[in-house]
Amino acid sequence: MSVPKVYINGKYYDKPDAKVSVYDHGLLYGDGVFEGIRVYNSKVFRHQEHIDRLYESAKAIDLKIPLTPDEMKKAVEDTVTLNHKKEGYIRLVVTRGPGTLGLDPRRCDPNVIIIVDDISLYPPELYENGMPIVTSSIIRNHPNALSPRIKSLNYLNNILAKIEAIRAGCLEALMLNANGEVAECTGDNIFVIKHGVLKTPGTEAGILEGVTRNVVIELAKRLKIEVKEVALTRHDIYAADECFLTGSAAEVIAVTACDGRSIGTGKPGPITKQLREAFQALTRE
Repeated sequence: MSVPKVYINGKYYDKPDAKVSVYDHGLLYGDGVFEGIRVYNSKVFRHQEHIDRLYESAKAIDLKIPLTPDEMKKAVEDTVTLNHKKEGYIRLVVTRGPGTLGLDPRRCDPNVIIIVDDISLYPPELYENGMPIVTSSIIRNHPNALSPRIKSLNYLNNILAKIEAIRAGCLEALMLNANGEVAECTGDNIFVIKHGVLKTPGTEAGILEGVTRNVVIELAKRLKIEVKEVALTRHDIYAADECFLTGSAAEVIAVTACDGRSIGTGKPGPITKQLREAFQALTRE
């Protein structure tokens, strides 16, 4: 197996030699933005949507990316080609860059990093049988503190919830917002199906507007499945006929229990399967 080549600021390095400064504010403060992108059949999936979101996140934190969006797209595609990846995962990172030990970012020069590698977020059997989740006591970041719509390097909010899930014997946690409404899971958006209607929290609930989430909404509409972006509570999760998660790394995966309560039949439901199959077909185009 060849050693992955990592892009850093226009140059390529073997994985063991791909290094940035310990003074980088991305390391010191989680100051930066990123995207996780899939490669299917040697094509970068929903490339433009990911690039658009990266630049929106950067603008929100007042971080000027040293490449134009078109230059960034080409750098990503070139890195995929160099690594000969037919199926894989891209981690596109822009850090604030190295600076002083203080917070002031004015002396920082951003680092652009592109990693192309493999990812396996959940065991294969969970995609067949579904997975249980638990509700975390960790509240999702309030939009007026650190907006969840910014895909920032600061993932401590999500990580603390993930730790709770693992300690409870699960691989994913449901996160509520400050109003007690369903927001999202630690790395995935959440959907429920009730009486044939597909429901998911809107951005006002405090979520990252997921690229895969938007793809699934598009697919549902093509399949004549009614879609509603509405406020949800834990009761809506418990009482759902079906539930599933979406994410670039997770793709589409059924949730069969929440907080020890079976959802629907306790198995992946027909609409979840239909949407997962439609998503898989789209990635093969």
